[in-house]
Amino acid sequence: MTVTRGMPRNTQLIENRTFDEISEGDTATLEKRLTMEDIKLFAVMSGDVNPAHVDEDFARSSRFNELIAHGMWGGALISTVLGTKLPGPGTIYLGQTLRFRGPVTLGDRVSVTVTVKEKLPEKGHIIFTCECLNQDGTVVLDGEARVLAPTEKISRPRKPMPSVRLAERGRLAEMLANGEHQAPVTAAVVHPVNAETLRSVVEAARLNLIEPYLVGPQARIREAAEEAEVDIEGYELINAQHSHAAAEGAAEIAASGDVQMIIKGALPRDEVLHAVMRRETGLRTERVPSHVMAFDVPTYPRPLLISDPQINIHPSLYDKCDIVRNAIDLAHALEIETPRVALLSSSETIDPNLPSTLDAAAVCKMADRGQIKGALLDGPMAFDVAISAASAQARHIDSQVAGRADILVAPDLEAASLLVKQLGHLADARGAGLLMGLRVPVVMSDRADDVPTRVTGIGLARRFLDYADESGRSELARAMA
Repeated sequence: MTVTRGMPRNTQLIENRTFDEISEGDTATLEKRLTMEDIKLFAVMSGDVNPAHVDEDFARSSRFNELIAHGMWGGALISTVLGTKLPGPGTIYLGQTLRFRGPVTLGDRVSVTVTVKEKLPEKGHIIFTCECLNQDGTVVLDGEARVLAPTEKISRPRKPMPSVRLAERGRLAEMLANGEHQAPVTAAVVHPVNAETLRSVVEAARLNLIEPYLVGPQARIREAAEEAEVDIEGYELINAQHSHAAAEGAAEIAASGDVQMIIKGALPRDEVLHAVMRRETGLRTERVPSHVMAFDVPTYPRPLLISDPQINIHPSLYDKCDIVRNAIDLAHALEIETPRVALLSSSETIDPNLPSTLDAAAVCKMADRGQIKGALLDGPMAFDVAISAASAQARHIDSQVAGRADILVAPDLEAASLLVKQLGHLADARGAGLLMGLRVPVVMSDRADDVPTRVTGIGLARRFLDYADESGRSELARAMA
């Protein structure tokens, strides 16, 4: 940013120029490069989600053939110059005319200049000409501004502004939403007696992900549909008097092969687990079942899978092998060809007094011997080393997994649960989870999950079913038999 006259020497201060200090012809300028973050932040702030600004597919078919900035983004830059440079603090904006001469596209560097055209002493007003040029010198915006200039000198410390991080649905949600499906798969929805569950089920059906079977008390399901304002008349309703019966009924029709996935609705997690985990139900396989969370983390460049935050409280060494295998299968379904698996502990040092380090080392050796296939494993490994290349380098860890893990396997349920909740509440991560290792995947939505998160979970299960159907891998087929 530059000002041709009166620029404060201390860049930590923000100073104005009073009416008497300003002369006709004085100018102030700033430059700003347009980024995708600028467009998104302006859309969030203004509510203007015109697809010409935020939808790349639509923009490619528009007259400009690419995304363009909101017109008032340039107007906001003019306001920035007037309010912070010339005249600066104490200025009152009275009016502005704008003429939009051309588009501002991603990567354009816009130079904004305001020039004093006329001073009106009787009112203390100043009229500015305003001009925005792109890097080619082409005028993209111009106009005139009228302001009431300050009469008293103001010099204030420049207030530091917070950094802004956009929390978006992310790569995982996009990957699942953009899938093309020839036909829906059948899904038993357990006790869908709340609006959020039914909205997500209807949306998933609209996306051709599932054909829902609604299992629960019919009267309450219809009441929830009215509350959610969704039409469920085309879906099959299987009556069950209460949530326990709904869970048992869903498990039975899944075991019989009538449905290909189970979706948890408005009932406690333990009721679903009790129904699907019992050997008598017929859903168990040779695998130890485990819960796998798939996350989009705004500060991490790839989907991140974490296991096991819900099922295995103190997993044995052999339990951990199946926990790893289940997570690897889901990673493969997400088209991660050779996922990098980090077996977490408090450090990278094997310590006989810390059983998690021994288990991690043993699981990795089993992978070396071919007992676990389809991934790169390393451990024991601290969390920061697993996800941060800088931390791995600082600790002199030479590993194909360190700093770029796709899967994190926690030493026990408590550690995994703490990790997923911290990511969700402190890192703006968004995730969905599946119960894996049974004959059908179970979508384990949380009661607080919104509709997009629930649909992501259903899409995750559908992606896994497609993978299992297409892969023909004997080991996976045996595990799901």
